[in-house]
Amino acid sequence: MKQDQRVEYAVEIMKRFAEETGLTGNGKPRRYLWTDAFAVCNFLELSSLTGEDVYRSHALQLVDQVHQVLGRHRDDDSRSGWISGLEEEEGRAHPTIGGLRIGKSLPERLPKEVSDRQLEWDQDGQYFHYLTKWIHALHVVSLKTGSKVYDQWACELAKTAHAAFVYQPASGGQKQMYWKMSIDLSRPLVAAMGHHDPLEGYITCLELQSAAPAMLEKEVLEMKELCRGRDWTTDDPLGFGGLLCDGLLLAQLMIGKKPVLDGLLRDILASALEGLKMYSSTANINTNKDPLSLPAEYRLAFRELGLSIGLHGVKKIRQCLRDNPEVFQSGDALERLLNKLATHQNLGDRIEDFWLTEENQRSATWTSHLDINMVMLATSLVPGGYL
Repeated sequence: MKQDQRVEYAVEIMKRFAEETGLTGNGKPRRYLWTDAFAVCNFLELSSLTGEDVYRSHALQLVDQVHQVLGRHRDDDSRSGWISGLEEEEGRAHPTIGGLRIGKSLPERLPKEVSDRQLEWDQDGQYFHYLTKWIHALHVVSLKTGSKVYDQWACELAKTAHAAFVYQPASGGQKQMYWKMSIDLSRPLVAAMGHHDPLEGYITCLELQSAAPAMLEKEVLEMKELCRGRDWTTDDPLGFGGLLCDGLLLAQLMIGKKPVLDGLLRDILASALEGLKMYSSTANINTNKDPLSLPAEYRLAFRELGLSIGLHGVKKIRQCLRDNPEVFQSGDALERLLNKLATHQNLGDRIEDFWLTEENQRSATWTSHLDINMVMLATSLVPGGYL
């Protein structure tokens, strides 16, 4: 697909997203932190590609709306105001300092309520890996606008998230992380650690240090230790697609002379490659087909599109290596990994083509996750804002 067609599709998708989620028009805002983080980057990229300021305005408006909605307690909560507990004026000046809600459809589980593993997916709270996505989006806004307030909000959110999610087990040993916290960050809702949460925390804090070198030293050091010696391999396409995005950001930080954990880029790329191999060899037990040959009702678009976005990152990592060979130790090993990853590049084209088809967009698996599916497809079509 030609670049102008990709931009045209992305514009159409993001206009519809803005209208349907209450960013434009008179509808009630429907905000969801993960989706909105990608949407902010998409709008900024469309502004750059089209030269139209309206998309830049949408991005800034979306940031404000996310803070006004997800930085406050839910309408059905007995509590009100900023989840940080700050008074109105101070809360507006520091909208992220209490964290941000996920934006799930159901209220969070109450302290004495029995945990239901399936129900938990639809209950509100705070996710660390959603917060890191928003931190990245705020940093992108700061870079695009030159306004330091967005980096200030990003740094405040990073410190708050780290303090709440990272803890020392009572038994001692290495620090751990909670996967999901309550809206007010007072208690864990899911105690298990997210597979890639330490990695995202580490890279996000490193990214922000360019704006505030001394502010996040403690967080960077603790996240670095949490990352040491871990295996990042997963067979989830959203997961190893995310690894490729993380790998690109890490490579860019290395070019910027940022000291990083030895061998981390190699480990990220090797884990992503292993995940791709596992995914590509998986056959559905009922159809005996590879995952991308299944009909839409057996597939989740946003998870596949996470892979497609990550594969766009592979091209950029290769360019980083070729333009800056002196920066990367074991450059030959990295190049071999990237060459192997590049052999899977056609998967991204297959994913995009499949979900651009109107018939597949009528499936229940597309419409039941409409907002996130639309935004992730737009990101895959014009990935330069996020990547």
